Amino acid sequence: MSTTTTPRTPAPQPPLRGMSPIGWAIFTSRWLQAPLYLGLIVAQGVYVVQFMRELWHLVEGAFSSHSLDEADTMLLVLGLVDVVMISNLLIMVIIGGYETFVSRIRLDNHPDQPEWLSHVNANVLKTKLAMSIVGISSIHLLRTFIESNSKHADGTPVITSEVMLWQTVIHLAFIVSALALALIDKMGRDDSHHAPARPAAAQSMLPDELGS
Repeated sequence: MSTTTTPRTPAPQPPLRGMSPIGWAIFTSRWLQAPLYLGLIVAQGVYVVQFMRELWHLVEGAFSSHSLDEADTMLLVLGLVDVVMISNLLIMVIIGGYETFVSRIRLDNHPDQPEWLSHVNANVLKTKLAMSIVGISSIHLLRTFIESNSKHADGTPVITSEVMLWQTVIHLAFIVSALALALIDKMGRDDSHHAPARPAAAQSMLPDELGS
């Protein structure tokens, strides 16, 4: 009884084997960023604690004898939204930055894979971060306008008009920066879509031309 043996395919060589020592050291240095992303995970946990404290103050104020008025309730809710948006920003930096600059997470076909992670790159990540910063700045600016009617015990306003002016200018600067990044990303995608495919077409036509 004869048995057929299938030939073994040689194991693929690691891509780093042909690198020079300097190239290998430079390429491996990307792992120095891994502790930074682990530190951001710790910061994420701190924001979870901060969120629970703000939520407890809101619930406690709603059911206490001195109930919160509408302005105080809105400020506490805006504080919760602010913490959530900063937490979302941290998630994008941690996952997107690690996937882009350190190593693949390999979440293909995973049911919990974030929608934006499938097409993330450096430009998309910068645009999403800029939009998140605009949203966080909007929350802070809204809180400033709500607190503008509050005054200290001596009658001086808590928020001066100069502070509101500068916060508005900074917020507009964030918006302009986000729009500029989005425009640059769109121009780059349009250039890649309109890139000529002449070399591939010429290569596919080469056998016909040789046969004619």
